[in-house]
Amino acid sequence: MLYILQTNHLTKTIDHKDLVQNVNIHVKKGEIYGFLGPNGAGKTTVMKMITNIWKPTEGRIELFGEILTPTSYEVLKRMGSIIEFPTFYDHLSGKENLRLHCEYMGYYSPNSVEDALSMLELTEAGDKPIKNYSLGMKQRLGIARAILHKPELLVLDEPTNGLDPVGMKQLRELFKMLCIEYGITIILSSHILYEVESIADTIGIINNGKMMKEISMKEISKMNTAYIELSTPDIKKAVYVLADQLELHNFKIVDKENIRIYDSGITANDISKALTKNDVKISAIGKKSENLEDYFLKLTEEGRKE
Repeated sequence: MLYILQTNHLTKTIDHKDLVQNVNIHVKKGEIYGFLGPNGAGKTTVMKMITNIWKPTEGRIELFGEILTPTSYEVLKRMGSIIEFPTFYDHLSGKENLRLHCEYMGYYSPNSVEDALSMLELTEAGDKPIKNYSLGMKQRLGIARAILHKPELLVLDEPTNGLDPVGMKQLRELFKMLCIEYGITIILSSHILYEVESIADTIGIINNGKMMKEISMKEISKMNTAYIELSTPDIKKAVYVLADQLELHNFKIVDKENIRIYDSGITANDISKALTKNDVKISAIGKKSENLEDYFLKLTEEGRKE
């Protein structure tokens, strides 16, 4: 089985409005799949259908080689998920909430609750009632609940909501460990690009309810274009020097103070010398390469033009 999860022309329409349309996703077994898109792009809608919370208007979903139906209870037991913000019984402790989850999942394994709490660094908070948890602690407990029964597939919608940078880094390391050591396949959505770039094997980009692209991070790395980025308050004068003095043609004005120069036959030092000679102030200059953020912005910009 190459794909543990795939969707075919997945569409969800509410009140005659398409929330998502013809979405095709292919998640390989054993990988981390980053589902990217701006807020409101349709990520949560797709994940609600994958987890059977919402039913598709059109299209189909295949999980573990089976078509997902409203009664696919056994298939869903092989998954763990967190969609939007996790909810709990506030009067119960974190440990009691996780034990309750084991009960209705029919999963009984010694120390599973303690192990999950430990992984998410919630051991000390395990006996405290949920009403005393912070937003970040509830988010981590939601992930502990999702991984509690060692699922084959984890579906995580914006899993780092409410976490500080340290907490986000810890989760990224946890996800990589779950994938490598436990063989858990993970699909996680996010609008934070650097969060996904460091851990994803494949990314799917959605915008305005439509899939823009599905591509591996290796392919994006091969496509990376090197360029020299110039920051200057004298943008017009700098453009004149680049075009007329240095006879460069392959450059792009990014904004009021930044230019990207793609000509390969010139160095940053050559450009710096020419600008200084013509009294052009330089705030910064250096060699860079395009990354996931550049690729994402390029695709979503093309989507807006269409």
